Amino acid sequence: MTEQRDAALDWIDAHLDASVDKLFELVRIPSISNDPAYAGACRLAAQWLADRVRDFGFIPELVETAGHPVMLARHVTPGDPDRPHVLFYGHYDVQPPDAAEKWATPPFEPLRRTGEDGEERLFGRGLADDKGLLYTFLAACEALHAVGGALPLDVTIVLEGEEEAGSPSFPGFLDRHGGTLGAQVVLVSDTDMWDRDTPAITTRLKGLFHDRVIIRGPNRDLHSGMYGGVASNPARVLSQLIASLYDGDNRVTIPHFYDEVSRPPDQVLEGWRGLGVTAATVLSEIGLTEPVLETGQSVVEQLWARPVIDVNGLTSGNQNAAARSVLPGEATAHLSFRLVPDQDPDVIRARFRAHVRAFVPKDCAVIHVGDDAGRPYAIDESDPFIRITMAAVRDEWGVTPVLKGNGGTNPVMRWMKDRLGLDSVMLGFGLSDDAIHAPNEKLDLRCFHKGMRSWVHVLCAIAREGRAPAGG
Repeated sequence: MTEQRDAALDWIDAHLDASVDKLFELVRIPSISNDPAYAGACRLAAQWLADRVRDFGFIPELVETAGHPVMLARHVTPGDPDRPHVLFYGHYDVQPPDAAEKWATPPFEPLRRTGEDGEERLFGRGLADDKGLLYTFLAACEALHAVGGALPLDVTIVLEGEEEAGSPSFPGFLDRHGGTLGAQVVLVSDTDMWDRDTPAITTRLKGLFHDRVIIRGPNRDLHSGMYGGVASNPARVLSQLIASLYDGDNRVTIPHFYDEVSRPPDQVLEGWRGLGVTAATVLSEIGLTEPVLETGQSVVEQLWARPVIDVNGLTSGNQNAAARSVLPGEATAHLSFRLVPDQDPDVIRARFRAHVRAFVPKDCAVIHVGDDAGRPYAIDESDPFIRITMAAVRDEWGVTPVLKGNGGTNPVMRWMKDRLGLDSVMLGFGLSDDAIHAPNEKLDLRCFHKGMRSWVHVLCAIAREGRAPAGG
């Protein structure tokens, strides 16, 4: 095993330029999932990936869905049930480039460039989210196959084409094909590092749902001089409603909102506190100085382990620069709810809407729009595959990876848990300045290179451990 690992690492070093060239082929395909005009490009990207993994021993297929196809590929040794088996998840679709004038180079014409600091970087849409990161795993498999003729463990790869559109077809894919995947753990490379020298394993994601609240009062806009202070003003009602959601300690006031919220284990909290994250480190780059925290909560606890409600947008009445003394007939707020493990989006949504109904005057109508529900996810930091991955990645980077949370949401990890019973080890190699979803998206060449090498270490480590870490 050690011999194959070391040979694969040497292969990656020797073929770095070729790996960049192959990655650039994929990046040139504008696989924008949320624009029907690019459906053909999404299929082309899936087919490119299928052809690519076939070159190093996988048996691929394109699985049709209601949307874009899933690229499903297997490298499995038949008749050997004791071989460890991992499932790798990634996505080949990308965000629209938008704001073309803000790109230094065309988004789908990837470029390799050395900066003034001497670091080489790769530029193009999808390099950090998620084509470059998923390719780190593919290249590791290619290297192990090239030097050993086969992989040291069984690997199934699932690459979907709708993650940037909310993965609407993926639950159906899991329901139809999940029983054939047969893995022990899911490996994911769609997250980021702690800093440029310290890798990270993400162990928890927040859940998410949205609610659009529309309050309607009078049957038309009114002259404020004739009705102000007498008729219900939907904008004023909505403002008061929003203000009612938090108390002076920045705790949500909705009854039973925190019933299912549990405190992370002391060992986890101790690890987070040792990361040295302060309000200044989080807020300084965005021009703020005063954090908005629940009383008694640290910055990292608030970000990773406490639920929050945020106002994403407000619309009502006069939207013009000129004064207009109007009492609007309608007011709208867009809200997002970030939830933590054990909170059910449907339950919290019902509690929120009950709070709204109790608050709004009887002669105002309330309309709610929204039924999305991304459930939170967390993996126990003592999970054997977390520990195997930490040790393997430390061998490459020379430092112990940080175990961290993430305030964002990816419902796929929870779907994998609920439908397949599989936990996910989320090991990413992106940096905070990679400009994902923004112009001039990039991936540092060093992160790409060491990401490929890291996956070689991880795959060989899991192969050595066999089924014992999963308990049978």
